Amino acid sequence: MSQILLIDDNQGIAKALKVLFSLYNLSMQHAETPEQGLVLLETTEIDLVIQDMNFSDDTTSGEEGKILFNQIHNQYPDTPIILLTAWGKIEMAVELVKQGAADYITKPWDDIKLVNTLTNLLELGQLRRQTHSILKHKSDQAKKLAKNFDLCDTIFDSEAMLQNLTIATQIAHADIPVLITGPNGSGKEKIAEVIQVNSSVCKQPFIKVNIGALPVDLLEAELFGVEAGAFTGAQKKRIGRFEAADGGTLFLDEIGNLPLNGQIKLLRVIQTGEFERLGSSKTRKVTVRIISATNADLKEEIEKGNFREDLYYRLNVIEINIVPLCDRKDDILPLALHFMPDDFVLTRDAERDLMNHSWPGNVRELQNVIQRASLLSNDKKLSADKLGLLPVKIASNNSSRIEPDKQMLIETLAKNKHNISQTAKQLGLSRQSLYRRLDKYDIAKGHL
Repeated sequence: MSQILLIDDNQGIAKALKVLFSLYNLSMQHAETPEQGLVLLETTEIDLVIQDMNFSDDTTSGEEGKILFNQIHNQYPDTPIILLTAWGKIEMAVELVKQGAADYITKPWDDIKLVNTLTNLLELGQLRRQTHSILKHKSDQAKKLAKNFDLCDTIFDSEAMLQNLTIATQIAHADIPVLITGPNGSGKEKIAEVIQVNSSVCKQPFIKVNIGALPVDLLEAELFGVEAGAFTGAQKKRIGRFEAADGGTLFLDEIGNLPLNGQIKLLRVIQTGEFERLGSSKTRKVTVRIISATNADLKEEIEKGNFREDLYYRLNVIEINIVPLCDRKDDILPLALHFMPDDFVLTRDAERDLMNHSWPGNVRELQNVIQRASLLSNDKKLSADKLGLLPVKIASNNSSRIEPDKQMLIETLAKNKHNISQTAKQLGLSRQSLYRRLDKYDIAKGHL
């Protein structure tokens, strides 16, 4: 049963609330003074606090309540606090809601409204505790992974990237081809580095080739080497990337851009380890592990006749898919902080814009935005205007507002640390409208 703590010196209020709560199977502890309340918080598992704003007979300023709120909020930041204030004296309560109080109610209160508020906050508290438990488990997994493997200083906090790194380290020692898929700038090369550095050939060459950056007529020479005089301008022999990577790992980025004739030769090397330099009939043999990457849909390219199906299955023994940064929102702020100079800070509005941006260029775009803003900043604070991202449109009362769906409600609650007032404000809703939507989607119960 959830435990509510009431801190109020009025015995009549305590008795009335205790009776009301008992009708709804809610348990209440009562403290008459702030000191007693703090002791109960320290010794009892409290799920929610209702506190008065004044405790002395000759005081109505609310300063006592402000001091108590700050003490509780600083020591127990995850415990929702409802402020109990007299009608007409709500200025201080409103100010404290902006500072993190969950809500405020005025005397005399509406029983149904109060119980609905408490029920929603308690359910959200249960959801928050479950979220914290999941995050702790994820954090423990990440720490264990970092302890056992070299993650190449990968910055991440998302479940998706944790799973990618887990797979990468699991298959690192297996001498099999790996295909890494995902949009440009999402971190495919970083995953390739993690695989290589944790492999049995980590001390051997690690050669990277961007297929998309090489001219088509030079691809064969770059990959397989060239003999002197093989073509105009080839004045001396040069080994290719396969020979350079012999005994180690070859990373072929943008493999989808490899022409069909190059695909045939690549298939042969993967199958037999054999190839010939351009302009030579001598067969050479290498032992190379292939890691390839692409932002293309290779199955679609196969249907179009642009990519060999047999090569696809040779490359795709293990596939690791990197999702876009917009689908790994937990990674955005850690990455932004990593790209910033050590003595710089992000303002709240900058954090908001970073989290709301769609990041079509993924991690690479984020890095460019942060580096540009840092260079152009006259001080050491990166605010939203310095980032230069497109602003998020906030609907006015006279314009159409997007109706939040279940996922949007969950994400906005999480961003605002389950603060009802702040969440409602960001969504352009009243607190009661937000409560109705939470009840409609059964968010808390559905995620317990």
